[in-house]
Amino acid sequence: MQTVFVNPERCIGCLQCELACAVEHSSSQDAATAFLETPVPRTRVHVEAGPVMALAFPNRCRHCDPAPCLQVCPSGAITRDDGLGLVLVEPRRCIGCAMCAVVCPFDVITFHPLADGPGTEVSVAVKCDGCVDRVREGDEPACAEVCKVDALVYGELNELVAAGSLREAGAVLAAAGVGATPLPGGDPLAGWRAWGAAAQAAAARSAERARGNGHARVDRTAGDDQGGQS
Repeated sequence: MQTVFVNPERCIGCLQCELACAVEHSSSQDAATAFLETPVPRTRVHVEAGPVMALAFPNRCRHCDPAPCLQVCPSGAITRDDGLGLVLVEPRRCIGCAMCAVVCPFDVITFHPLADGPGTEVSVAVKCDGCVDRVREGDEPACAEVCKVDALVYGELNELVAAGSLREAGAVLAAAGVGATPLPGGDPLAGWRAWGAAAQAAAARSAERARGNGHARVDRTAGDDQGGQS
């Protein structure tokens, strides 16, 4: 089965996937005019802040099987394309009850008016559809196509998992001092990670200086008090 696989350790938070997703799901599919449309096109992938500086996480629907959102939808708006393994929402059947959002384990369902929904003022469930129209034409999803650091990659699931296991094994070997498995073509994120490490080090030094200045002020104040008393 082909799917979009997330490599969170490679995400730099550039938001190109969000932009590409919104444009792909616009009426014009033109980056220059899409955001002038009413209603405004919405992204289905959401880049969230990572645990440390310079890390982010592109959160998207996992198209679960079985899918909790599909199981609880009272109007039948959520269905599955068994051939592609995608969980899809029919906007005109959505009643906006938010039951799908309540049970979604990944918090990826939002609610907005859509151009193909029941009305420009009616909010309906919005989630990743796997770029189903692009995939049916033999193209890869928009988010994976624009990602330059392979944080989002499209392909056969087992092959992507195997590649991820190889990278993780290399990281473990590097931590143990044995030597990491080199990435083909080098690591495109080396500069970004170095910048993040330098930024964290600078912030730590700044905090240390601030603490040192605070202690110096306290010492001076104590000395002044003692001089006044004498």
